[in-house]
Amino acid sequence: MKKIIIATLCLFVATLFNSCGVGNYTVTSGVEDKAAICFSASSAYDIDVTIDGQQYTTTTVKDIAHKTRRDIKRTANRAIKTTPGRHKVEVTRNGEKVYSKEVMLSTGDIKIIEL
Repeated sequence: MKKIIIATLCLFVATLFNSCGVGNYTVTSGVEDKAAICFSASSAYDIDVTIDGQQYTTTTVKDIAHKTRRDIKRTANRAIKTTPGRHKVEVTRNGEKVYSKEVMLSTGDIKIIEL
């Protein structure tokens, strides 16, 4: 009798794992193929930014010395969106060059450059 119960149980388990398969499917998710650059300084002021020869005008995000975290909403609103990869970035304020460097951006990265 034990053999019949064990055989029936094994058959049930084997049938359970082999039937009603859901098939194959693919789910794609993750970060968009975008990146961004934002600028911070001791006070908020307007700057002109050139990224790979393309001109932008934005405002710096003010750093507050006693706060360890940045204002995420302002940082996101003032970020310049671009593609991931290597970019030549130049920043001028009132006609004076204050920053010039080549930066590398990863997918989904928001690089904050302190001026």
